[in-house]
Amino acid sequence: MKRYIHSANFIVTVCLLIAIACNSTLKSRNTAPTAAPNALQLRRNIVKAAREYVGTGYKYAGTKPSTGFDCSGFTSYVLSQFRVPVSPASAQQAKQGRAVDLDRVQPADLIFFGENNRISHVGMVVERSKDGIVCVHSSTSRGVIMENMSVSKYWKPKILFARDVVSK
Repeated sequence: MKRYIHSANFIVTVCLLIAIACNSTLKSRNTAPTAAPNALQLRRNIVKAAREYVGTGYKYAGTKPSTGFDCSGFTSYVLSQFRVPVSPASAQQAKQGRAVDLDRVQPADLIFFGENNRISHVGMVVERSKDGIVCVHSSTSRGVIMENMSVSKYWKPKILFARDVVSK
């Protein structure tokens, strides 16, 4: 009989230890910081990398820094460096990810331009502030540049919408 009691006590003790260990693991998971800081850092890193190409020349259908970029080739190239897959075509990029209100864009979101809802250009958001939306993009006349699209007489009327292709 004593043998069964010792076995039962042993089993109860092991079960209690397992329960305590599981509970500790669950508590540490619930109190751990969220992924938001990591996501924000990823966005900052993407924008930092994009800014390094300022001054790179424009090339129609260009997808690499050695030969030059068009607008969507630029965004696609930069994002691919961070394993964020997007099409090299702006019309396709405009369908990827999720829609974002312009007043809520974040660094590394894509902003699309055109007329009559026809996509003609894409840029990457660097920052949104009270002064507007600053983007890095490859323009046909100046190559990869950074500018405030919200105050540009050329770009402001062409702003259509933005997409978040970074968040999972």
